[in-house]
Amino acid sequence: MRRKFYCKNSVAFVFLVVFFCCLSVLIISMLNVPDVDTGNGAMSIYDDTPLKSSGNDKSVGTFGNMMIDMLPEDLAFTVFVPSETAFERDLRLSANDSLVEEKINDTYVVISRVLGFSAIPRVLDTATVPISGEEVSYDSLSGFELFVSKYAGGVLVVNGVKSQSVDIKRGKLVVHVMDGVIMDAEFEQSIQPDFDGDD
Repeated sequence: MRRKFYCKNSVAFVFLVVFFCCLSVLIISMLNVPDVDTGNGAMSIYDDTPLKSSGNDKSVGTFGNMMIDMLPEDLAFTVFVPSETAFERDLRLSANDSLVEEKINDTYVVISRVLGFSAIPRVLDTATVPISGEEVSYDSLSGFELFVSKYAGGVLVVNGVKSQSVDIKRGKLVVHVMDGVIMDAEFEQSIQPDFDGDD
């Protein structure tokens, strides 16, 4: 007799099927399934190798490391980090002065703003950028459009800023050290020094 009851109430039957399907999808998605190795030696976005570089990775510097530390370790990003010289020249940030207790919050604000302009949520190493100066565009975390091109010798140019060191791997991150700061015109205007000249 119960069999007839379930057959007559098709809405309850559909509800139970949908409920168990959703529950099984939820359980499966909560399980930590290991990553599949491609086995072909190609760079994967799941590359967890420690820091290594095709150039000199000491050029990431203090502020570059601060930028990298702001990103989650388990997601793939590409970051165009300004060199220490660029931080000092373009943003007037120096490790001796900007990291004191009175200025550390302002320093983090500037660095996080630069990170929004110069990080893209994907792996972009020099092998994936076409050579011969052809530009490809990507949106940064803040929505700022980045135009990336590659020239002879693997030099990347992003919005007119040349790279100093490329393809520094740090976990799932790819870091390119740039000889300038990638930023929009509004932010650039806000960090320019105020001149109190006598006119």
